[in-house]
Formats: sequence, structure tokens, C-alpha cells
Amino acid sequence: MSKALSKAKGFKQSKSGTYLSMATTAYGVFGVAKQVKKARREHDTLRLLDAAVSAAAIVTGLALLVRELKRLGDDDVLLG
Repeated sequence: MSKALSKAKGFKQSKSGTYLSMATTAYGVFGVAKQVKKARREHDTLRLLDAAVSAAAIVTGLALLVRELKRLGDDDVLLG
């Protein structure tokens, strides 16, 4: 396996990959905000509950990624 391919496969476990995952996860907030607006406008409790569960999933996902980022510390696979 080439060194470049090896680095590419390790991207997800790198700080850069974790930051990218955090950004894409946080981007989900826009969809949830849109869903909340629509639910409030239509007085749809079920859709509002769905938005709340989705928001909780985003918060949990970000918390997991922050923990992963702390775990990575200085031993970033792309640097070594």
C-alpha cells in the first residue's frame, strides 16, 4: 500500500478529518432550524418533537467528535 493511500485512509482519524466531521455535523443545524420554523408555523407538535430529537443527535455527535479530538492530541496520523 502506498504512503499516500495510507494517509488518505487515516484522514478520518486525523485532526483535520475530525474537524471536517464536526463541520458537516454542525451543518445539520440549518436543517433542524428550518424544520422547527415549519413546525411552529403549522403548529405541528410531532414535527417539532422530531426536530428536537434531531437536534439532540447533532449535539451528541458533536460531543463525540470533541472527545475524539481530545483523544487524538498530538499523535495526528497525517503528521507522522
